[in-house]
Amino acid sequence: MRLIRKRAYARAGLVGNPSDGYHGKTISLLVRNFFAEVTLYEWEDVELVPSQEDQSSFRSIQELVQDVKLHGYYGGLRLVKATIKRFVEYCTHQGIELHEQNFSIRYQTNIPRQVGLAGSSAIIVATLRCLMEFYDVEIPKHVQPSLVLSVETEELGIAAGLQDRVIQVYEGVVFMDFARERMRRCQGLNCGYYEPLDATLLPPLYLAYSTEMSEPTEVVHNNLRVRFQQGDPDVLQAMDRLAELTVQARQALLDRDYTRLERIIDTNYDIRQSICRVPHRHAEMVRLARRAGATAKFAGSGGAIIGTCPDEASFQRLQARLEPIGCRVIRPKITP
Repeated sequence: MRLIRKRAYARAGLVGNPSDGYHGKTISLLVRNFFAEVTLYEWEDVELVPSQEDQSSFRSIQELVQDVKLHGYYGGLRLVKATIKRFVEYCTHQGIELHEQNFSIRYQTNIPRQVGLAGSSAIIVATLRCLMEFYDVEIPKHVQPSLVLSVETEELGIAAGLQDRVIQVYEGVVFMDFARERMRRCQGLNCGYYEPLDATLLPPLYLAYSTEMSEPTEVVHNNLRVRFQQGDPDVLQAMDRLAELTVQARQALLDRDYTRLERIIDTNYDIRQSICRVPHRHAEMVRLARRAGATAKFAGSGGAIIGTCPDEASFQRLQARLEPIGCRVIRPKITP
């Protein structure tokens, strides 16, 4: 029996977010500490197997409430189902004929939910990789992130940008440019400019997160998107500044100018705070990290922060500050 198993990893935005959905620029890195894994094998029917994320039986109503807070009203099966649909539609549009062998598919994930580490898109990317191998279909690398994004935005109505999907497809560290003049139409999908960077250019980093402080991406972005579409001058100016910071951060990495990079990371958060409603508990994570001597900004939509932390002594100070408020602090693994 043919068995296919694929993984996609968590990610963190180092500089630029949340401008990726607003024609901005970002630098992101893969976080191999966490992953979503999808397994596909030949089967009599097309069968989608629920995982623990899709549970419908609970020991108490309190457990049900906690599950909804962490996972929403739907688990990952909707992501898998929507990915299969979009994959078939893509192949039909490209004139690719698929064989008639059916399959069973299941997923598991250990990516902390709703803290901005891209757990949902990881499930989609891993599912797409399984489908591509099972049907022997090659999708251009620069097109894959856009196809993954369409699963979320067009099929499921989730507010999102390309950043998470780009880094999960390309892996490592990637500079991304989503400016209108850099976007191009490929196979019916909008694609940006993506430049892989050498991961050894990065200084020592940390990642801190707390699932108790989680907040869905759509909560953070919906109001911001409306303001952007309405031409709010504060939002437009902030997006321009975040894009310019990303260009500066790319050069700082190439020059190994980590002092400049540290200033950029802190400024990124300050700009974001000026246009977004930042929950007090999230702002406290940044404040405590900075008091420990680290730089700090959100890794995504909220609930996780990332920054520079040069040595073991400062890393231990960071843990001492953040662990009492329920945060786990780790060193992100970026390369295999």
